[in-house]
Amino acid sequence: MTRVGIVAASGYIGGELIRLLLTHPKVELTTATSRKYAGEYVFRVHPNLRGVTELKFSDYNLATVTERSDVVFTALPHGESIRYIPQLAAAGLKVVDLSADYRLKDPEQYSIWYGFQHPSPDLLGRFVYAVPEINRDEIRHASLLSSPGCMAIATILALTPLLKAKELEIDHDHIIVDAKIGSSGSGGKPSTSTHFSERYSVVRPYAPAGHRHSAEIEQVLSSVAGERVKVSMSAHAVNMVRGILSTCHLFSGKEIEPITLWKAYRGMYSGSYFIRFVRDKKGPFRLPDPKLVTGSNFCDIGFETEQRTGRVVALSAIDNLIKGAAGNAIQSMNLMLGFDEKAGLANAPLHPV
Repeated sequence: MTRVGIVAASGYIGGELIRLLLTHPKVELTTATSRKYAGEYVFRVHPNLRGVTELKFSDYNLATVTERSDVVFTALPHGESIRYIPQLAAAGLKVVDLSADYRLKDPEQYSIWYGFQHPSPDLLGRFVYAVPEINRDEIRHASLLSSPGCMAIATILALTPLLKAKELEIDHDHIIVDAKIGSSGSGGKPSTSTHFSERYSVVRPYAPAGHRHSAEIEQVLSSVAGERVKVSMSAHAVNMVRGILSTCHLFSGKEIEPITLWKAYRGMYSGSYFIRFVRDKKGPFRLPDPKLVTGSNFCDIGFETEQRTGRVVALSAIDNLIKGAAGNAIQSMNLMLGFDEKAGLANAPLHPV
């Protein structure tokens, strides 16, 4: 069994990592750290795990984590992972980081998007930005992985096949993304804006321009397209706990037939278990809806075309805590370690929720 540790395991993402790893057939969860809850049973912070595990949180100690782990997931806040990962990497551990600290290749981008000078730019080149459906081979040969932001991965999965298909003639300077996310995307630390009476029933624009995930999206799409791609992104907080719906608008100088889009999507995602195509003629759920991926690692993708304007509307829905975080990280770990990509993740979504 491969020994796994989690650094900063008390948040929502940490809780999902614990839940999924406890039933993973190939790993043993040995360590879950938390400064605040060291010594407490995990189930006191993640009450859904009562009776499932007797594991206790421990304080972070590099020697202990190194001794007890082969792979470490770091679920630290942005700007915190950079204090821990250089030591973990130097110790020879395989690392899957879920913060933004190693997602961008160009260190100068951290000054622009995150407001700090990156202290270990040499490590940026060693990290692989992990989207298994797009770069499986690269992940298989990596030892340091950076898992994408939740809105970023939803958008990247919706758009990459269309940017890769040269016959679509997409305008690379005019891509618009409207992302809607549930309250768990704000994490477990409360604030005035996440207080129930302020958060309930909202459709709240909280980053109508300049969202940080734009940098990740542009980095991937520009690489795929072979030239600079610009993404204009807006984010909204909406009245659900889990889920993201990314509605992406692309424009072409010519009419695009649906069959061309089907070929692009099926050509890229053939054999990708966690990608499901949703474009039905019947029933209430005719296009992707976050409700139908809740609790799963699936990404549902659909599209429509507007011939009058040359517009393509690409939609993707994910559970932000799983495909948008813990699930994608474990899927990436599976590839890195040579396991079945679906190990520990193949459960169907919950319905109804």
